[in-house]
Amino acid sequence: MKIEPRRVEPFLAAPDAAVRACLVYGPDRGLVGERAARLARAIVPDPKDAFRVAALSAESLLSNPARLHDEAAQLSLMGGRRLVHVSDAGDAVGALFARYLADPPAGDGFVLVEGGDLKPRSSLRRAFEGAKNAAAIACYPDGPREIEALVREVARAHRIAIAPDALPYLVSSLGGDRGLSRQELEKLALFAGDGGTVTLADAAALVGDSADLSLEDAVLAAAEGKPAACERALARALAEGEAPIRILRAAQRHFTQLHRTAARVDDGAGADEAIAAIRPPLFFKLKDSFKRQLRLWPARRAAAVLVALVEAERQAKSSGMPGETICRAALLRIARGAMQSSRHAS
Repeated sequence: MKIEPRRVEPFLAAPDAAVRACLVYGPDRGLVGERAARLARAIVPDPKDAFRVAALSAESLLSNPARLHDEAAQLSLMGGRRLVHVSDAGDAVGALFARYLADPPAGDGFVLVEGGDLKPRSSLRRAFEGAKNAAAIACYPDGPREIEALVREVARAHRIAIAPDALPYLVSSLGGDRGLSRQELEKLALFAGDGGTVTLADAAALVGDSADLSLEDAVLAAAEGKPAACERALARALAEGEAPIRILRAAQRHFTQLHRTAARVDDGAGADEAIAAIRPPLFFKLKDSFKRQLRLWPARRAAAVLVALVEAERQAKSSGMPGETICRAALLRIARGAMQSSRHAS
């Protein structure tokens, strides 16, 4: 069964007793990991308890399919419920899980599966969504409401205050990946200190915005399939001192908006109607461009770009490669992909 958005929080805190397995999937890898971790703690107080938890990769199940049933059937030596945590799952194991859910072992063992961005016809999604004893939770990039809730959550946890003018800045500057957003907020909390206040100046210094015109030009050129214009705008933005991470985040925010709007079109809305639903409203001069981009980036392709942009940010932070190189490669790859789609469409 599908877990509707309004039921996700209650389910993570206390999974239905009849549910023996849950698939957590989506383009927001940080949110997938966060929700999977919360669900794991609801089943087992210590997800690192080797006596109660078996951590498996989907690849390992392909070589030994019987292991899933065997691990879930085992009884914990120390008592308590057993958890089987499967990572990196995709359609290659869809049939395996369909068979498992049709005939699970006796007992109350729970199987938790983390997947990527699975399309509606995914065999793995169908296995979980169609089973009465299983659940599926989708994880899409946060919108303004979810980002604001995250800001307030981190502020409460660290007993810090967020200045009134800093909150909208943070809401507009974060998003794309829950894990990365939380890291930025944790960094702010550490800077403010216990009982401190995050000002707008603090937020701007530590969580950089990406709203400069040259940066916006680079992102729009990439989304419209204009590699040469993208390259020129990127060079200008970097020369003006924009950090590669900030550019990647601006692209993440733009494709998050494209993804949500394209999803409305997939649900039956017209392009104009879907664009009119954007909040805050799209600047009127950008509407024609945005409509063209919707034709180039249907929801699934936009979601794939979001995954690639988040990965580019991770690489820019940890791989040791120059951030400018990674940023340029990511945006130009998007621009070339859009250009090819435009040619095929014409």
